[in-house]
Amino acid sequence: MLAMLFFAMGLITSLNDILVPHFKVAFDLTYRDAALIQSSFFAAYFIVSYPAGQYTERVGYQRAMASSLLLAGLGSALFFPAAALVSYPCFLAALFVLASGVTLLQVAVNAYVETLGPRGEAASRLTLVQAFNSLGTMVGPPLAALWILAPYASETGHLVDSVRGPYGLLAAVLALGGLVLWRLAPREPRARDASPPGGLGSMRGLLAHRPLRYGIVALFLYVGAEVSIGSFLIVYLTHTSTGIADHAHASRYLVFYWGGAMAGRFVGAWLLRRMSPGRLLSLCALCNLLLILASLTLPASSAMWLLLACGLGNAIMFPTIFSLSVGGLGARVNEGGGLICMAIVGGAVLPYMQGALADAVGIVLSFLIPALAYCYIAGFGAWCARFMPESTASAPTH
Repeated sequence: MLAMLFFAMGLITSLNDILVPHFKVAFDLTYRDAALIQSSFFAAYFIVSYPAGQYTERVGYQRAMASSLLLAGLGSALFFPAAALVSYPCFLAALFVLASGVTLLQVAVNAYVETLGPRGEAASRLTLVQAFNSLGTMVGPPLAALWILAPYASETGHLVDSVRGPYGLLAAVLALGGLVLWRLAPREPRARDASPPGGLGSMRGLLAHRPLRYGIVALFLYVGAEVSIGSFLIVYLTHTSTGIADHAHASRYLVFYWGGAMAGRFVGAWLLRRMSPGRLLSLCALCNLLLILASLTLPASSAMWLLLACGLGNAIMFPTIFSLSVGGLGARVNEGGGLICMAIVGGAVLPYMQGALADAVGIVLSFLIPALAYCYIAGFGAWCARFMPESTASAPTH
């Protein structure tokens, strides 16, 4: 069940990559205005994550997951009136509702995985199911491109009409899944009974937990670095001497980036049971840092493969940072998970910073932005390996 939910999260999020070029043409937008699609989506993580953690406390993990599917289904259904009105702001509002459901699902599922076994193997479990998230990011865009980008408007229609089919199907599947999961969800013990009610004081108490405080920054930078690299790879491939001339050709190489993340998560789930999660996180961040720095000095035809290889290093970062950050929170893991998921808004901030740097010094040197992010992540992993011995993963005894 968890694998299916992670797959759904990856697929839904990846559809934005298709909507950006499609709506740019449909509404005759500038690049900045088209980027509001990503901004509307990632803003939900910042606004909804902490309340989602508190809601999960009140209703339990499985009912929170069921609610998230229903909310995401509602967001998908709102594409129909938005298409009827041919309104870009209405589409942005629908995307925010859809992303709010995905945010609640992210908070509930990540916290739920934490509870399903020994603490020392939590990073391994989360890495394994996160691999299905990467599978969704690989499958979503090509399927959506065939359904959304291929059919063009008829003489009496509009380009936005092509989103009705895929998002209508998505709304039906999500609503059905949410209803079934709600009916099957047992009544779970409420963590709220074991912890004080949420609020500003409660948030300050959470932030007093140093792994969570440092981890929020690490996750902000990781998501930002991952999205930044993915966002500018096509520009890098077509604007440097790689021999790749058009965006369609360049987009095929992204499978190596996202495919590396998926493969790395399966391997990482095994490695995390045999070595310290903090040490492995630090090692992967250092590898990505070296790959980027090396790409600055090599010819573009070789450097492109180093940048694509960063997907492999990214593989274990999200689940490992999350697990290390909420470790030791006990009954407040739901609130902590909601708080740290707010940091996913980094996916809207760092790409903007890299774009500004690219305008100033060129696309090649702009990759210094994710490089700096990996510096902090490496330090966070090393700190956890030294000061959080309870996070050390041990080999299973069965």
